Amino acid sequence: MNLISYILAGLAAVMAGLINALAGGGTLITFPILMAIGLPAVSANVTNTVALCPGYLGGTLAQSKDLKDQKKRLWSLISAGALGGLIGGILLLQTGEKLFTQLVPFLILLASSLLAVQNPVRAWLTRRLEQGNTKALSEAWAFFPIFLAAIYGGYFGAGLSVIVLAVLGLVLNDSLTRLNALKQGIAFAANITAALFFVFSGKVVWSVALVMAVGALLGGAIGGKLASKIKPATLRWVVVTIGFTVGIIYLVKTFFLA
Repeated sequence: MNLISYILAGLAAVMAGLINALAGGGTLITFPILMAIGLPAVSANVTNTVALCPGYLGGTLAQSKDLKDQKKRLWSLISAGALGGLIGGILLLQTGEKLFTQLVPFLILLASSLLAVQNPVRAWLTRRLEQGNTKALSEAWAFFPIFLAAIYGGYFGAGLSVIVLAVLGLVLNDSLTRLNALKQGIAFAANITAALFFVFSGKVVWSVALVMAVGALLGGAIGGKLASKIKPATLRWVVVTIGFTVGIIYLVKTFFLA
């Protein structure tokens, strides 16, 4: 690691913090940069998860007022998120470097696809809730699909929020604002559990993680200031385009130029 590598990682984290504050998908910027500066794929993913974790806490705290009267369901679904995140983290560390490197293009393309359908999913949920013909199922039905989604979150993470929000909208009959706050808490639980597990894995490049954590917090603050000046949809499609481009490049590099 040289100074240029740290600068690139820091700048990528600033961009990720800004993007996550406005549109989501910051991992699609930071993860490829970490691999580009020389971190092995598993170590890059682990370091990225640990470094960006404070951003999820900030997002959860920002919506805490919408969680106050959802404590019963919150604790149940946070448990599903935490357990899934832990299993996803364990699976990641059990995946060999070669296999994970081969999975990287598909994970990036999947995450980009999830980010691309974020707005349609929100629009569908809004229409579904406004029609008022949805039946509230037992909240216990949400536990297992949230658990499965959180496994993916602990393993890679990008796009987890889209999956969780869709599951919540199918099972729970509530406002989109409250479901969005619940989604934020679940995503935080999955990521923080995986991050805490990774802390003891020996895979975290701590010098890079610290630089990125500072950058992500700075980017989040900048994103908050620019919220009224930048259209989230425009920024999201920029990130989606970058994600698909990077995914295709990795796909060609991994399977056709190796």
